[in-house]
Amino acid sequence: MGVVIESLFGEMSYLPTWLFGSTFMFLRYAIFAGVATFIFYYLLRDKIPHKKIQQKYPKMTKVWAEIKHSSHTAIIFGFLGMIIHVLTGNGMTHIYSDFSEYGIIYTLFSFVFIVFFHDAYFYWMHYAMHKIKPLMRFHAIHHKSYNPTPWAAMAFHPIEALVEFAFIPFLVVVMPFHPMVLMLFGMFSFFFNVLGHLGFEVFPKGFTTHPITKWINTSTHHNMHHKNGSANFGLYFNIWDRVMGTNHKNYEETFEEVANRQKEEKVENLAVT
Repeated sequence: MGVVIESLFGEMSYLPTWLFGSTFMFLRYAIFAGVATFIFYYLLRDKIPHKKIQQKYPKMTKVWAEIKHSSHTAIIFGFLGMIIHVLTGNGMTHIYSDFSEYGIIYTLFSFVFIVFFHDAYFYWMHYAMHKIKPLMRFHAIHHKSYNPTPWAAMAFHPIEALVEFAFIPFLVVVMPFHPMVLMLFGMFSFFFNVLGHLGFEVFPKGFTTHPITKWINTSTHHNMHHKNGSANFGLYFNIWDRVMGTNHKNYEETFEEVANRQKEEKVENLAVT
């Protein structure tokens, strides 16, 4: 570890990696959130108002706060990316560049593994953020987005951002990953994060009761968490919430109410809040 510390602070060559990583994280966030906002909050806003989960739109001051906190998160994520770079440069990770070294089957398995590992990690980390008082103070930043937009996807306190990303440096030290797997996982994870904060429901009626799709979380699922805070802790899948009994008691009912709304129905409370 002394070698890593010396690489980080004894030499300045890794600092551009931090800057590049932070910039990349913020640009990815801005593109995903920006495209989602343009499509749902501008292009389709008047066409699908019935699909807005909470029938109010947040003030721009709330959106700018989400962007500000997300920029801080990008810096933290960039720092942890630099840590991975330093660890790899010192031969302390199992990151490999040649697909043939472990084969395509293992590479595919490693992607599936990291998705399910992160889903479990997120659930318990998120649950702890709501149950342990010191952590609750950090998580409160994210819950300032009572009516979230896609820009809330990375709106975390720096400590929470650190905890959110910490599992990746751990995983690359203990098991092999190809950089492409890590990159695709990052895109997959962020897509789901934006979906959870979208504010609009995109899935069709019956989605939460179908034997297969009921295991996938919807926009309504995470939106209810922001509105209530005492349930719906999962990220990608509805596995842990079902197993632990932490789905909101009205989750399926609320989803169906939103999914079954008709365009012609009168939509109330669309004023900005």
